[in-house]
Amino acid sequence: MSSEPKIRFGIIGCADISRKVSRAITLAPNAKLSAVASRTLEKATAFATANNFPSEAKIYGSYEALLDDPEIDVVYIPLPTTLHLKWASLAAQKKKHILLEKPVAVCATELDQILAACEANGVQFMDGTMWLHHPRTAKMKEFLHSKDGFGELKTVHSCLTFAADESFHKENIRVKPDLDSLGALGDVGWYCTYSILWAADYEMPKTVIATPGAVISDAGVILACGASLHWGDGKSATFHCSFLTNMTSTITALGTKGTLQVNDLVIPVVEKEASFVVSSNTKVDDLMTSWVPAPSQHVVSTDLPQEVCLIQELSHLVWEVKVNGGQPDLTWASRSRKTQQILDAVKVSIEKGFQTVEIGT
Repeated sequence: MSSEPKIRFGIIGCADISRKVSRAITLAPNAKLSAVASRTLEKATAFATANNFPSEAKIYGSYEALLDDPEIDVVYIPLPTTLHLKWASLAAQKKKHILLEKPVAVCATELDQILAACEANGVQFMDGTMWLHHPRTAKMKEFLHSKDGFGELKTVHSCLTFAADESFHKENIRVKPDLDSLGALGDVGWYCTYSILWAADYEMPKTVIATPGAVISDAGVILACGASLHWGDGKSATFHCSFLTNMTSTITALGTKGTLQVNDLVIPVVEKEASFVVSSNTKVDDLMTSWVPAPSQHVVSTDLPQEVCLIQELSHLVWEVKVNGGQPDLTWASRSRKTQQILDAVKVSIEKGFQTVEIGT
């Protein structure tokens, strides 16, 4: 990938997450940070200066101006979720490949419109789920596919939470129903749902049931919730997501012969090093004083942070389309859609008094 010429990225919107992504674009060997746009030229200029944009980067005072720039290949869109349909669809119509921040849409119906625009215009789509691109993730998948070490997947538990401060609850877009109506479900719940699907090799569950006790703000936004997912073959999963409790970022996958545990799934404790713990065919000794064999910790190092790996992978896919005449990789769109479908079902279950909801196609 490193031998490929650089794919040119533009950013529309100066959200906090844009700082992390702009750094990732700068560090990726096959990407170039080429432009930023905001609703005012002053804000875009301030963002570019604060985040060390290259001197040749273009600065625009409107989103439309950046999308009209023929020298931009990919547009990163970190705007409020309710704006995704408009701007992602327009970007696709302008033949821009798309990196769309999660949650990718308010609902699967809107996402389908975005994906239809991408398909009609032959552009690559990818969402901003960074942990999927960390080399640790591939190593963990190897263990889950081990017939002797892990066996058959039976249950997954995922928990993603953080304790938001007072200013977050008053001002952040994630608690504003007109900007991001899914709240904690769309934010940290996106990671929970995606991680469960990842563990299940993206096989969709048959039903979803939201856990009673969801916390809803006065504005009608979900601040904390959970759900259980159920498959036709007996597999099950649970998750909990919240803006109200201390930072937790875990997944546990249980198989007939092994267990996988991760305690820092979304953001590694150390940027260039991440670990996971596995146990296989575990019992206790004769005296029942210790585990045999003991669980083992596996550490995976990487020269590039996970967000840089994401940019590198996306740039490679765009290069295949742009230069080699290939077709967009639809894998990423399919996984995003499945995640969105489950979020939709959980939301419906909450609204219907925690009833069981069947997952559609």
